[in-house]
Amino acid sequence: MAVQQKLSRRVSAARDKILSKLTLNSGAMPLAQLKKQLVGDDKSMTEQAFDSALAEITKAKKAVTQKDGTVMLKKRAEAHVYRGVVQGHRDGYGFLICDEDVPDLFITEEEMTKVLPGDVVEAISLSSDARGRQIAEIQKLIKRRMSKIVGRLALGRNKLGRIISAVVTAEDIRITHRFTLEPNTVSKEMDGKIVVVEPNETGLFEDDAKWSDIKSKLVEVLGDIEDPGMEIEIAVRKFNLPHQFSEANKAEIAKFSDHVTKADLRNRVDLRDIPFVTIDGADARDFDDAVFCLPVERKKGWYRLLVAIADVSHYVKPGSAIDKDAQLRTTSVYFPRRVIPMLPEELSNGLCSLNPHVDRCTMVCDSVISPEGEVTAYQFYPAVIRSAARLIYDDVWAALQDPNGPAAAAMDHVLGNVQDLYDLFKILLKSRTLRGAMDFETVETYIVANEQGKIEKILPRERNDAHRLIEEMMLVANTCAADFLLKNKAPCLFRIHEPPSEDRLEKARAALAQFNVGLGGGSTPSPSDYCEALDQIRDRPDKAAIQMILLRSMQQAVYSPHNVGHFGLAYEAYTHFTSPIRRYPDLLVHRAIRGVLRGRKYVPKILLSPDEVDVPIQTRELIVKEGEDKPKVPHIEVWEKLGLLCSANERRADEASYDVMGWLKTYYMEQHIGEVYKGIISGVSPFGIYVTLDDLYVDGAIHVSNLGREYFEYSESANALIGQDSGQRYSVGTPVVVKVVRCDLDARRIEFSIEEAVRGRRVKKQRASGRETFGRAAGKRKSK
Repeated sequence: MAVQQKLSRRVSAARDKILSKLTLNSGAMPLAQLKKQLVGDDKSMTEQAFDSALAEITKAKKAVTQKDGTVMLKKRAEAHVYRGVVQGHRDGYGFLICDEDVPDLFITEEEMTKVLPGDVVEAISLSSDARGRQIAEIQKLIKRRMSKIVGRLALGRNKLGRIISAVVTAEDIRITHRFTLEPNTVSKEMDGKIVVVEPNETGLFEDDAKWSDIKSKLVEVLGDIEDPGMEIEIAVRKFNLPHQFSEANKAEIAKFSDHVTKADLRNRVDLRDIPFVTIDGADARDFDDAVFCLPVERKKGWYRLLVAIADVSHYVKPGSAIDKDAQLRTTSVYFPRRVIPMLPEELSNGLCSLNPHVDRCTMVCDSVISPEGEVTAYQFYPAVIRSAARLIYDDVWAALQDPNGPAAAAMDHVLGNVQDLYDLFKILLKSRTLRGAMDFETVETYIVANEQGKIEKILPRERNDAHRLIEEMMLVANTCAADFLLKNKAPCLFRIHEPPSEDRLEKARAALAQFNVGLGGGSTPSPSDYCEALDQIRDRPDKAAIQMILLRSMQQAVYSPHNVGHFGLAYEAYTHFTSPIRRYPDLLVHRAIRGVLRGRKYVPKILLSPDEVDVPIQTRELIVKEGEDKPKVPHIEVWEKLGLLCSANERRADEASYDVMGWLKTYYMEQHIGEVYKGIISGVSPFGIYVTLDDLYVDGAIHVSNLGREYFEYSESANALIGQDSGQRYSVGTPVVVKVVRCDLDARRIEFSIEEAVRGRRVKKQRASGRETFGRAAGKRKSK
């Protein structure tokens, strides 16, 4: 009996120690490690007592042993598992942007040491912080997007000058880890250089990674931060942009002729006698589209429009090495002074580009348009053309405004075609208005750079009717392509744009109310309702700020084989057909059209392994249908995967371009610290305000602590910061005068201080304050 009681006491003590040890280790430990620590290190516990205690705990359902040998407290084992993307913050903490439609989970600084920003992980949440935010406990790494790290190398030396340490600090300020290299893998010339490293660990980092650093290997030495184009080299690697073509691709390119051959002309309509023109920007190098238009005889107000698009599908065969590289990229990426093309330059700027006075293979959309702007007939066919002129937007607009001027004289041989195109444009513009398609008058900017690639000045890009003319002609071709494929029941990737969600509408209407602007349509506004809101603000000085509110209320357009229409353009079906040189979805549409013309359905090939987790769950639900919602279309899963891939890579390209522009603008504004500018508030958060400068089109931030000496409270309903004592209100659209006080290149962040803030007719003077770090509000990402 005494022996039995003694064993019982030992088992009871062992049970308490097991539960305590599991609790101290976040509720889970490998069985072998747990047993070693309690039996091997704790002499008071026998192996028999441990086994008996663990059996009792399991029987009482207080813990379970997983298939992988992990002992886990029941509460943890039954916890809901969230999957999402890690979003890092420069202060060390982060958020898990969940696939599910739930609030973001807060990731503590300690937990962030296990991961990198962009990691796709599984996590549970068993507790919340003082602010009521659910705290994420990361359980599993699904995918590491940031497999390579770009940073600056710092070398440590001993008294003899020998390298004893090599540490890389990430260029991305959201990464708080340091990455160490073996001293014998670097040289003294590399000190201070921008390098690329690859962590040795491919899974979750150890819990103490923050203090022990992460062992890595050197991949590449890029150069000095001041080197011309370094910001682009960093972005290319930071966003994992494919920027080198494969050797197999180069071998295939070498086999092409540099001109259209007799074999290329087989089964093509010869349109070389028609004076097609291309109309593009002055700096364009690849020409996807050429247009021609003429009035229909004996039918007043009717036009025949021919849109000839580069026949990339004739040269880039499915499954080829060129096709594989194009699918890997899915889009060209545009930076100031540099383009990373989807196709090799031999095709993009050469054989496929519709350069003037040379034969080129095209796919033509040939349409007839009524005086009301309705397409009454169309056909698609492969053709050969010879562009009669390479025209520039500004020159075309000058010629249209002054038919007797020098610009018109320079294009005299095609001026009649250009004028016919303009007449048709005016018809299509009326049709666009009747249809209710939106037309936001946003200011686009471009950079004038010096020889080192740095900004000399930022200028607005004037958008005239020549730009709009080409846009309308492309819309005709794109809608005809969508209709053609739908009528022939041929799968393709549509460009879809869903109506705004109810929560976005609610926020937009609350913000619009501050400007006395209404948005009709209730919970289901139409494009016409948005157009009416735009009409209300057409001549207002705060138009840009109000337009931004309307834009932010809308969903982001994506590629999907499931047609739901395009809300913004007010089309029932829309696809991308007109830019196959720079967009993979357009190439797929060309192949689908060619398949119909040849009497068979085109079946695309997945040459890569597109990772669906690169796309938010809300976007995936638009692209991928499940269960009864899934149409019974052959190979629809392949089209869905391609939709995911193209949508994800489009976002990646945009983010990389924004990153470079942010770096260049911050670098430029460093020269203007201390200078004062007029601007307008473009955004408000609990942490401060965002200001866009009037003349420079540069965005910066002012921390709430720099708005004045009083306490400012954020009003969510008014989307404004309001002074508790004075009632001073800072809201979107408020004109301000600011001083540039700080530029942080690493964060791509410009900070201002308030000089003057307009409130009614009164100007409230504020003390210009210094260099507080501007924090960014956490939450869901904004979609476009």
